[in-house]
Amino acid sequence: MIRINITSVLVDDQAKALDFYTEKLGFIKKTDVPAGGARWLTVVSPADPDGVELLLEPSGHPAADPFKKALVADGIPFTQFAVDDVHAEAERLKGLGVEFTQEPTDLGPVVTAVLDDTCGNLIQLATMK
Repeated sequence: MIRINITSVLVDDQAKALDFYTEKLGFIKKTDVPAGGARWLTVVSPADPDGVELLLEPSGHPAADPFKKALVADGIPFTQFAVDDVHAEAERLKGLGVEFTQEPTDLGPVVTAVLDDTCGNLIQLATMK
């Protein structure tokens, strides 16, 4: 059976991304291996350290920057993370200086909020009701 083991988020600075995703969002570093001029750099949830890895992928491809800018301009999150309580997580992250482009919003079966990851992406947090 096929399953997801790694997914990527395109980042403009891997060191800055690692800091944000670990120090602010609370992920833990899983893999950090030199890969040419970049790193194979992944983080995981501390709740599931052997689960799906998030690759902090350098956005060096010529299509990456225009793609990311277009998504941000249209307010479209690049990816989504599940949280137990969007309201509580948004307050915790705001206390750490994280900026939100969408406050927690009740959308019926789900509550979402959207934050700026400081690396060129909007990230959505979601709690299913």
